Parts: sequence; structure tokens; C-alpha cells
Amino acid sequence: MRVFISSDMEGAAGIVDWDQCRPSASEYGHYRELLQQEVNAAIEGAAAAGAREFLVNDSHSTMANLRPERLAHRARYLSGRHKPLYMMQGLDASFDAVFFVAYHGSMSGAAATLSHTYNPRAIAEVRLNGRPAGEAGINALVALGHRVPVVLITGDDVTAAQVQPFCPGIRAAVVKNSVSRFAADSLHPEQAREVITQTAGAAVRRLEDARLPAIALPATLTVRFRNADLAEMATWINGVTREDELTVRLRDDDPVRLYRAFVTVVLLTRGIAE
Repeated sequence: MRVFISSDMEGAAGIVDWDQCRPSASEYGHYRELLQQEVNAAIEGAAAAGAREFLVNDSHSTMANLRPERLAHRARYLSGRHKPLYMMQGLDASFDAVFFVAYHGSMSGAAATLSHTYNPRAIAEVRLNGRPAGEAGINALVALGHRVPVVLITGDDVTAAQVQPFCPGIRAAVVKNSVSRFAADSLHPEQAREVITQTAGAAVRRLEDARLPAIALPATLTVRFRNADLAEMATWINGVTREDELTVRLRDDDPVRLYRAFVTVVLLTRGIAE
């Protein structure tokens, strides 16, 4: 049994501020250790339930946050920023399950700790088939394309609720409850890891009940930007059409191709947003 893990960082227990998860910040070293332990907790839970191979795609910031020699069960480690499939690079049909670890809520939904959707300086909202979607819902497009179920998400309570429409039946390890965008009530890190281990194990043990992402095809992504310049730049990409001054639309019957087009939009607009 092979498990693909996409790890972010903002959803880890105790993290409530950008300076705790930016590599250049003084607080980062302590909180990257908490992330490492949560990723390992997910691996340990899955391994105890029978999983044997793991690929961890480090998907936060510079995408080089984990210490590869400390990954549990000799997991493979995919790191670095230049990835055509970004947070889902490395996933293919040979995997049996997808885990989203330390994920966060969307920019436009209910108050969620450190909420954003790929780039908070550029993107105000993303909708997938008309429904507001965070990174977990958007990333599920790649899982659907390879016909691999997303069976676990870890993070705050809002993030867990937001992914449910796209991944029905997904198990959520809620390690903190969001109070606002910059405050949360977190479990003690040891208890958070226990919850993740237990939930990951349950997800793998009941894998026969897992369902593929519930995303109707052809799928449509609508992206609302923070200013009109960003929306205009996005239309330079073939297949991206303008809906209004701030919003563009992407549509495709191939979910992986749609995701790649969206990632291209994100990367192109990042230049003038920053």
C-alpha cells in the first residue's frame, strides 16, 4: 500500500502567525519541528494500519521545510519549489491514498487561521464548480485525475469542513479550532500527534470504503483576483477567459490539465502581486 502525503504548514497545531512558518523568521525553526512531528505522526498511523511506502511532497513556502533524514519509515521526500504539479507533484495512479497534512482554510471562507488560497497577495477567492474552494479542494483535482482517494486531512476545524464537499467521507484530524485569522485554540502538540496517528490509521484501515473526489467533469475554476491587473495578466494563458474586471474562468474535462493551468495562473500573477 502506497500513501502520497502533501504537507503544508499553517494547519499545524500552535501555528497562528506568519512569522512562525516563514523560513526567514526567527520563530520558524521551532515550528518546523512541530510540522515534522505531525507529518511523522501521519506516516506512523498509516504504517501501523498496513501502509508500506510513502512519498512526502513538501508543499509549503520554499518547499524545503522537513528534515529528510528524520522522516518516519524511510519515506521518500520530494522537495523544492519548481514543480509542474506544485503541491501534488509526484502523485500518480500507483498510489492507494492521499493525505493532506497541516492544511489551512481558504481566503474567502469562514475565519480560518492563516487562511489564503495559494497567494494571499493575488487571489481573493477560488470557486470549483461554483463552490468556494481552498487548496485542499483544488488539489483534489489531481487525485481525481489519477483516481486516488483523498482519505485524510489535518488542520483546523474550518479547513476540515471546507474540504468535505469535494472529498466526501474524508477523515479529519482537527488539531486546532480557529478563533480568527490570527488566533486558534490548539491541542497540545503531543495530543495533536496522537489524533493524527489515530485518524491516519483509521483512514487506511477503511480504505475499501474510500471514495474518489466528488468533482463533476468538465470542471470549472473561477478565480477572483485582488486587482484588475492580475486578472488581465491571467488571460495571457490560453484557455483562461475574463468574466469581469477581477475574475477569470478556466474549464477542462481533464482535471490534471485544469490544475496545471491554474498553477500556471498562480505562478504568472505572482510576479506583479509581490
